[in-house]
Amino acid sequence: MLSRISQVACLALPLLTAGASAASLLRSRASATADKIRGVNLGGWFVLEPWITPSLFDEAGDEAVDEYTLTKILGSEKAAAILSDHWSTFITEEDFSLISQAGLNYVRIPIGYWAAAPLDGEPYVHGQLEHLDSAVAWARAHNLKIILDLHGAPGSQNGFDNSGRRGPIGWQKGNTVPQTLLAFEVLAQRYLPDDDIVTVIEALNEPHIPGGINQDQLKEYYQETMTRVRRNSPEATLLFHDGFLQTESWNGFMTGENVMVDTHHYEVFESGQNGWSIDKHIDAACQLGRQHLQAVDKPVIVGEWTGALTDCTKYLNGKGIGVRYDGSLAGQAAVGPCGSKSAGSVAGLSPDEIVSTRRYIEAQLDAYELRNGWVFWTWKTEGAPGWDMHDLLVNGVFPQPLSDREFPNQCKF
Repeated sequence: MLSRISQVACLALPLLTAGASAASLLRSRASATADKIRGVNLGGWFVLEPWITPSLFDEAGDEAVDEYTLTKILGSEKAAAILSDHWSTFITEEDFSLISQAGLNYVRIPIGYWAAAPLDGEPYVHGQLEHLDSAVAWARAHNLKIILDLHGAPGSQNGFDNSGRRGPIGWQKGNTVPQTLLAFEVLAQRYLPDDDIVTVIEALNEPHIPGGINQDQLKEYYQETMTRVRRNSPEATLLFHDGFLQTESWNGFMTGENVMVDTHHYEVFESGQNGWSIDKHIDAACQLGRQHLQAVDKPVIVGEWTGALTDCTKYLNGKGIGVRYDGSLAGQAAVGPCGSKSAGSVAGLSPDEIVSTRRYIEAQLDAYELRNGWVFWTWKTEGAPGWDMHDLLVNGVFPQPLSDREFPNQCKF
């Protein structure tokens, strides 16, 4: 589990109370938004990940495995020049226009603490917030809303490269929680006054409770972030991640407040999943919607998910780390060669693989819209089949309009 962890809905769970129906339960729950969230993440823009933009990392050499090491190796002057160009070109207003034209209503924008409250002695470079200011204006111009996501915390809350620094989990040690709250406060003060656009702010992306994060302390942190939300906006919703626990295990926590739960669903990061049939992949996604999402006592979204059915994408598990699908990751039995699944466009997959990708996406859309919606990961990559929504749209693999179904009622809801 060296990248994102999947949450597979395959465990027996308590469902509805006697005499209750799914429909009545859903009607009884207030939504944090007037409409369902149908969005896409702008991953790899302000928080770099090697698999999204491998060219940036390849040019820096083997030791550049995350944004921290990349900027350290490049040095402040060169890193600032390279990243400033990246921030200006990787996502532009044209992307916001295309996202809106595709029928989406939200973008989730990951940002690291170092953009808001940098720490002395760290190599990160800054300037992201000026571009984030532009993103707010572009969202307003193109009728989109924003989920602002604090994606990386000091010390790393999960040890993944998507936190900014790969390695041991150091969050909740030393002064890291107060430092994180400072970064959150800076973001809240700057962006929640625009709460007609920045309607949701996420306390922290993927804190890894099974990896060592203390849940009681995490709850205290979530409650503190809510205090800061209310200090800056009477309307904005606080989004908090389930920490890789059963999503419904958070029932009773902050229930009745203006909060929403974020759960992430991937089916390629656990042993054996890369060998699943497409029917098994679809069943797992449907079961998440049918059982787990239904059992949550507050609004809930699937804030990250993908159309990819393998972990073949270059650097997906981390730069220098192998792949489950082809057996190059230690201890994993090979399913087969990755071939065209490693890079390029979804159009390079076989016809059967393209059909399976479309089926998988449609099933997830149906499952996640049973509750409050979804945010696809991610909008743009340098070539990651199944992960790149823009590429999926261009090649007719992501439904257009979003309600279109070539494979209707796969979940049999």
